[in-house]
Parts: sequence; structure tokens; C-alpha cells
Amino acid sequence: MLSIIHVDIDPVAFHVGSLAVHWYGVMYVIAFAVAYQFVALPHLLARGVRRDQAERIAGWAILFGLVGARLYYVAQQNLSTYLHDPIQIIAIWDGGMAFFGAIIGALLTLAVLARRYKLSVWTVMDAGAFFAVVGQPIGRIGNLINGDILGGPSNLPWATAYTNPNAVLQAHYSLGVAYQPAAAYEALGTIVIGLFLFALRRRKVRPGVVIISYVALYAVSQLLLDFLRESEPVIAFGLKQLQWTSIAALVIGVPLLVLLWRRTEGRAAPAAGQTPGGSPEEADAPQMETL
Repeated sequence: MLSIIHVDIDPVAFHVGSLAVHWYGVMYVIAFAVAYQFVALPHLLARGVRRDQAERIAGWAILFGLVGARLYYVAQQNLSTYLHDPIQIIAIWDGGMAFFGAIIGALLTLAVLARRYKLSVWTVMDAGAFFAVVGQPIGRIGNLINGDILGGPSNLPWATAYTNPNAVLQAHYSLGVAYQPAAAYEALGTIVIGLFLFALRRRKVRPGVVIISYVALYAVSQLLLDFLRESEPVIAFGLKQLQWTSIAALVIGVPLLVLLWRRTEGRAAPAAGQTPGGSPEEADAPQMETL
């Protein structure tokens, strides 16, 4: 047990008056800032999207992504708890965000705003995929501090034991006991997906290939990694809610995206300064200047 990782970090980072600012929220802010400034924005600018348009799109996508993530999480829980204490519906500082809900909320927002600004929907959604693969691993640091995404008991050298009394452990978890750090596994899985998506961009694939690949790969990763995550209950046939959502994404979501992509890519109105289909040859050169 001496080789395991002990986490004694208070989930509350600091106080502003009587307001407690949690590490979970701090990491979300850092994730949004890094993912937008260094990945999503350069991707969009290089493909003819104006900075002011990118800022508005990102702002609304983040907002509705958060709303979708929280509502999807709440929908998976015992709703009677939230009916008796409605403030818990927005209590994201205690953890509780379902990333598939964020994907749904953000993608719908990106599609609507791209059409409003007469931009390539697929180019904008590709930027959303890059935003996700860079931002999510940073956000998972908040989960690691909280202790709210865990696997089963373990004595592996990287197992985590939480000792701070304010750790956000679920009912069947105990302080001082080492568990598999499922949040770290998910972060590493997303990093691998991100490396694959950046490799796709280097190969100059058509707009839309990146976002479709992201949704498919993320669903597969969650389907597999959730076997190691024991902080959520099994609901049917040995699978958890997240795994059933992953299956739905692979069986319904991905084929629907492919169908829409085949019908629309190359015929949507291009962004200003962008050739139809997003001419990668023109996009890559200015992108080096913005990075």
C-alpha cells in the first residue's frame, strides 16, 4: 500500500467571500481557455471563419454543452433527489457532468450557428472535436481531485486513495482505500483519440471526417473503459448507462452523421475565403501563422 498514490487535496481551491471556488470548476475554465485559444480558434481562423464569429460560436457552444452535460447527468440519477432539492440540478461544483450530454448540446449549437453565419457546418463541428480532445483531459484533473470517477479497489502503483475528508466520494467508496483512477484512464483515452484526429488533419481529410471519427472513437472508448469504472451502477445486461449511451451513439448517432455528411459535404456554402469542401492546401498555410 506504500506504492499507491494518496490524494489529500481539498476540492475547494479557494474562497471569494462566502463563495467556495472548487478545483473542478477551475479546471473547466482552464480547459475551455486552452482548447479554444490554442486549438479551436486557429482551426477556424485558418479556414476563413472570422474571430468575432468564432468567439460567439464558442461561447454559445460552451454554454449549451454545459447545460446538456448537466441535464443528461441529472436524467440518469434518482430524480426524486432533485425534486426535493432543485438547487442540486445546477450544483456542478459537486461533480456530475455527463460528457455525452455535452457532445449533443454542443454539436446542435455548432450546427445551428454555423448555418446562421453561413459557414461550413462540418468545418465548425471539426473545430468542436479538437476543442473536446484537448479540453476534456484537462477537465478530468478536476475529477481526479474530487474523487468522483473511480474504479474498483486496487493495489496497483497508480491506484488512488483519497484522504481529504472533503473528497467527493460516492456512497460505496471510503477514505483511505485505494481505487482504480478511472478518470485518469478516460483522460488518457481521449489523448489517444486526439492524436488520431490531429493525424487525420495532417492527411488533409475533408471537413466532417474529424467530428464523425471523434464521436465514433469516443463512444468506443467509453464502452470499453466503463468496464473499469465502478462509480456507476449496472442497469441492464451487465452494462452501465454510459455504455448503453455509447452503443446508441455507434448504432444511431454515427450512421446519422455519416448520412448527413454524405448528403451535404461539398454542397454547403463555404466560409469566407474558403473553397468548397475546405481546401486543406489553403487552410494549412495560414494556420501556422495563428499558432
